[in-house]
Amino acid sequence: MSDYLVNLANDKVTAQLVKTLGLPTPARLRRGGTEDAAPLGGGVFLSVSLPGSHVRRALSAALKALGAQVVDSLPEDDSRLQGVVLDATGCRTPDDLHGLYDVFHPLMRRLERCARIVVLAAVPAEQDDPLAAAAARGIEGFVRALAKEVGKRGATANTLYVAKGAQARLHGPLRFFCGNGTTYVTGQALALSDVVKAPSKQPSTQPSTQRLAGKVALVTGAARGIGNAIATRLAAEGAKVVCLDVAPARDPLYELALRIGGMPLVLDVTAAPGELADFLASKFGGVDIVIHNAGITRDKTLANMKPEQWDQVVAVNLKAIAAVDKELDARGLLRNEGREVCLSSISGVAGNYGQSNYALTKAALIGYVAARAQQLAARGITVNAIAPGFIETPMTQKIPVVTRELGRRLNSLAQGGQPEDVAEAIGFLVSPDACGVTGQTMRVCGQALIGA
Repeated sequence: MSDYLVNLANDKVTAQLVKTLGLPTPARLRRGGTEDAAPLGGGVFLSVSLPGSHVRRALSAALKALGAQVVDSLPEDDSRLQGVVLDATGCRTPDDLHGLYDVFHPLMRRLERCARIVVLAAVPAEQDDPLAAAAARGIEGFVRALAKEVGKRGATANTLYVAKGAQARLHGPLRFFCGNGTTYVTGQALALSDVVKAPSKQPSTQPSTQRLAGKVALVTGAARGIGNAIATRLAAEGAKVVCLDVAPARDPLYELALRIGGMPLVLDVTAAPGELADFLASKFGGVDIVIHNAGITRDKTLANMKPEQWDQVVAVNLKAIAAVDKELDARGLLRNEGREVCLSSISGVAGNYGQSNYALTKAALIGYVAARAQQLAARGITVNAIAPGFIETPMTQKIPVVTRELGRRLNSLAQGGQPEDVAEAIGFLVSPDACGVTGQTMRVCGQALIGA
């Protein structure tokens, strides 16, 4: 969906008028190119390690493999940086944290539009003293504030907690966080661990267009909006996609399946999880990727909410997911090294007026993936959640104009995201590149000012 303010703020004729009126001036965000073998495209990336940090060697190697021009100090000329990756895993005291200021203070005016910043931190829970844990956790607060400062130029800043022994799994997360896939992911923190068995097919620097070749993917609620974008993305990466939705969405569902070479399935999973399992077993003998995207809203204040409105939301958004997973587990249909992603929401993080039922289910999914991830880790399966914020879809176009504008502007990038932004994040989480990421919830919200 087009955002008129983004267009006006980035047009030479109208940009000054936007500033004069005191309106937000959102940058035109950089998208595309994530399928490239070298997605960083020769951009200049500053790679710095603070004293005592332990992933520098793996960091530089990963950036170079992704096509970056890596420098270890700020260029003396006036050239700008496409990105900055700082290894701060050695920070253990408040004095160590001064290194964050020393690195970033001189370069803040040297960042390109839509630059990428990633700061690596030690895992607080792995530290042997409270002050070291405090230093590690403090880095996340710094990065969240930094993301708000750079967001006006379309830049992103994120934290990556690197557990001991997980350095070898840096390539994939850096590909995502330093590339265009993180367009609408900023101010977030993701943990990288080695709890999941390494995949038999190692992450590669090859183009992503066939990295899911031979995989079977299920996308529920696929007919429209975010689900449509997810199915399209997985098919573009080589997966055979089962596109599932309910009977009223039959026509757009069949159009989607025809366009991407997928297989349509008209089914209400709340009523027939066993029928879904039968379909996957008979057609494919199992499934590699499960995207639980289907969801509904029945918005009312709690005082005005009818019991059936509460029950409907819980049935679709939570109980159906658990029932499908139970059926797949009982019949051994989710294959080893599989990937599962649940669609949560920023409402599940911060709550939302008139959405007590919806917020409950979306918060519940955050707890669900954290627990389920532990159960499946030994089989090399990862389980994560995505929490979208304001995403431009036909549904959001129906929101009253004032409410819609507030949803667009109240984030660090001052604009709504696109369904493709959610699909990019999911494309990362279901790939071999994300073998170190499990039990996590990633917000695709532009760092919404409420809840992020």
